Amino acid sequence: MKTLNHFKLIALLLVSMLFQVGSAQTAKSVVKNTALKNENYFQISPRGGFDTPFYSNNTPYIDYNSGLDIGLSVDYYWKWFGIGADVDYISNSPESTYPTQGLLNSRNILLTSFDLSENGIKRFFYGIGPDFKHQSSNGKWVYELNTRAGLSSIKGGRTELRETTTAPVPLGQLLNFHAGYNATNVVTAKAQVRVNYFFNNYFGVHAGAYYMRHFDVEEMTDPSLGITSSYQPFISTVGSNGQNVTTLDPKNGPVTRLKTSKSDISSIGVFAGISLKLTSNKTEKVCASCPIYSLAVTARDKYTKEILPQADVVVKNLKGDVVQSGTTNTYGVVVFNNVTPDNYTIDGKLYDIKMESNSTVSNEFKPKITLQKEILYTDLNFILKGKVVLCNSPKPLSDVSVNLKNLVIAEQKNTLTNDKGEFIFNVAKNSTYEVYGKKDSYFSQTETILTKDYDRNTTLFVKLEVCMEEADCGKAIGLKNILYDLDKYFIKEGAKKELNRLVRFMQDNPLINVEISSHTDSRASQEYNATLSQNRANAAVDYVVSQGIARNRIKGIGYGETQLLNNCGDGVDCSESQHQLNRRTEMKVICPN
Repeated sequence: MKTLNHFKLIALLLVSMLFQVGSAQTAKSVVKNTALKNENYFQISPRGGFDTPFYSNNTPYIDYNSGLDIGLSVDYYWKWFGIGADVDYISNSPESTYPTQGLLNSRNILLTSFDLSENGIKRFFYGIGPDFKHQSSNGKWVYELNTRAGLSSIKGGRTELRETTTAPVPLGQLLNFHAGYNATNVVTAKAQVRVNYFFNNYFGVHAGAYYMRHFDVEEMTDPSLGITSSYQPFISTVGSNGQNVTTLDPKNGPVTRLKTSKSDISSIGVFAGISLKLTSNKTEKVCASCPIYSLAVTARDKYTKEILPQADVVVKNLKGDVVQSGTTNTYGVVVFNNVTPDNYTIDGKLYDIKMESNSTVSNEFKPKITLQKEILYTDLNFILKGKVVLCNSPKPLSDVSVNLKNLVIAEQKNTLTNDKGEFIFNVAKNSTYEVYGKKDSYFSQTETILTKDYDRNTTLFVKLEVCMEEADCGKAIGLKNILYDLDKYFIKEGAKKELNRLVRFMQDNPLINVEISSHTDSRASQEYNATLSQNRANAAVDYVVSQGIARNRIKGIGYGETQLLNNCGDGVDCSESQHQLNRRTEMKVICPN
């Protein structure tokens, strides 16, 4: 059973992977053999798989295990719609789960001998119904939804357990029993999804999953026993030795159903098989002397005239069907080969923003000459192309949640960096934005962008780099622009932006605690510097707390002149810039005890 369950799990994962791979192929592939994309055709699909049933027959001590499913589908499609028929043969095995180990009868006699018979259940289904399909642009991947309604026959499943310790068969006490099924013309519904991959115009493979339900299935009444089902209640206790003891209930006789009843049977299954396509569609023969037609599409910005790599381009016919698709290269160009001369529409998108379309007419195509067309990016907003790196290094940071905050209209957007640390946003003109990153245990810069400083006629891409520092516990990170007036410790307006960066870091990492430290240079006395730095650290803590951070998560320490970064101690002649290096405010994550 465990092996079978593992097999079913793997089969389901394979079906999911087929869907994902097929979708990726559809989105990015360029059509090279349009003959694969048929509209009207027959499809024959034999298959094999595993079926897991669910029986609701009120017999509690019988499990119906998974079994084999062998089936065949025959479908005919008109474009995306079709009609089909299914035939399925399904075999399941009932298994008695009535406890027999250490079982005592009502007279406390240990029952050691049993007679068990378990007959398999065979289900045979045939039905018809509508089909729905979607083909990838190259016709190789076909996704189907098949619905069926029909009739089934369900036979077998008789399960009987007797104890033969006190008397031989058939006199031994009946412990667990179900008469099984002998039902015909059972109304049945089935729905299945199927993913096909075609290697050529005629042959492919498929995988899928289904749900089937049989309605009002009548159970049998055993002709010799005159009952439909029965089981003997029992009592489970714990013996003096600590082991479980099961005793047949002396006060209650068997729970027996004399009359037949009707209940639903349902099942789910996974399958795989081959797909055979029978089509009368005319296909264009390939010959060495046939003329070759090509189409090259260049993506360009309307205002700056610069070429646009990574633009998605699709070529559609007059019916709106995608004939070919692709992505522009580093030169802003995508070339489509083996194009049949026709009237086409060329659409494009750059980072999900629609571009101005272009078109072709059939007489523009010339043999062995590539037809050149342009599509234009006309959006008046800018494209922010950013990158997140580790501070003081070129190392990119992936999976960073980048937040873009519009300070003019109170709008926020989020995106994740890719494996190169890159991210993209569309930003409006005449706006002010703040950009920062969020990643566990990283302290991000906050960058400000004023798009009013850019001219859309000369600039499309606004480039930005955001750096983040690893906030390891005990590691000091400098807070920039935390400046105080001479001998003062009040927080100035210019320092609030940097402290707000610390507030955001603590909000994004609610489980960490932080120390703010203030340092002075060596001028003035040690006692004075210690007091001044402590007052400045306290002022910074008070501001952070005023922004909603709990006071028990942050503490301030004034180190005075005890942690100089250079040799400018008492009595040493140093320049103002050297003293300035020592006057600083830092934060560090407090290490857990």
